[in-house]
Amino acid sequence: MPAIELSKIEKRFGAHAALAGVDLAIQPGEFVALVGPSGSGKTTLLKTINGLSEPDSGSVRIGGEDAGAQPVHQLRRRIGYVFQEIGLFPHLTVGENIAVTPRLLGWERPRIAGRVNDLLELVDLPHEVAGRMPAALSGGQRQRVGVARALAAEPKIMLMDEPFGALDPLTRDALGGDYRALHDKLNLTTVMVTHDMAEAVLLADRIVVLTGGRIVADGAPAELLASTTDPEVRALLEAPRRQAERLRERLGAAT
Repeated sequence: MPAIELSKIEKRFGAHAALAGVDLAIQPGEFVALVGPSGSGKTTLLKTINGLSEPDSGSVRIGGEDAGAQPVHQLRRRIGYVFQEIGLFPHLTVGENIAVTPRLLGWERPRIAGRVNDLLELVDLPHEVAGRMPAALSGGQRQRVGVARALAAEPKIMLMDEPFGALDPLTRDALGGDYRALHDKLNLTTVMVTHDMAEAVLLADRIVVLTGGRIVADGAPAELLASTTDPEVRALLEAPRRQAERLRERLGAAT
C-alpha cells in the first residue's frame, strides 16, 4: 500500500493551472525529490499532501486513508513538515519549539522531555541547546531544530520544501547527508522540493519532474537520464554533470 497516493489532482489559482491532473504514488520508505522550473507546481503538490493546499478535484490518500475525510489538524500532526524559512517560534526556547506538537497531543511532561533530548541527539545538537532561544543559533543549527520539531510526534512521512536552500554550501551538504541518514535510520517516507539538481541526485531514490503542473518524468536518477527523450528533462538531469565539468575546467586552469 502506498504511503502517499495522489489521484487526478487539479488545482487552479485563477486562470493558472498549478496542478493539472497529477497522479503520484509514493511507497513507504521512499525518498522522492520534486524538481522542475519555478511555477511548475512543486510546492503546491507538496502542500496537497498535508492539506495546506486543498485540491479543486482529485483525491489524496495517506496510508490508504482518504485525507479529506479526517480533520486537517489531525492529518498534519501525522506528517512532519520542514520549511526553508524554518519558522521556529522566536519567543520559545529550542526545547519548547520541538515540544509544540507533543504538547498539543497531550503527551505527559517526562515523555516530552525525553523526546526533546532524543531528538537533539538525533540531529547532532548538544542537549544544552534546548534552553537557548532560536536567535542564538546559527542557520544550520536552526534548520536542525526545524527537522527535530518536524519529527517530534514520530511521523512516518516528512515533507520538505527547499529545506537547505538558505544555508551555505558546506552546511547544506552536511545537513543533507545527515538528513538522508535519518531518513534511512527511521524508515521515513520523504518528499522534498528542491531547485538543486545535484542535491536531488545525491539524496533521492526517485526524482519526479514537474512542468506546467504536470509530471513529465518520474524515476530513479540514473534510469531517467538513460531513458528520457524530453530535451528539457535531459537538460535538467544533466545540470550537475555540466556544473562538475565547468568546475574541473576552472580549477584546472587555476593550477
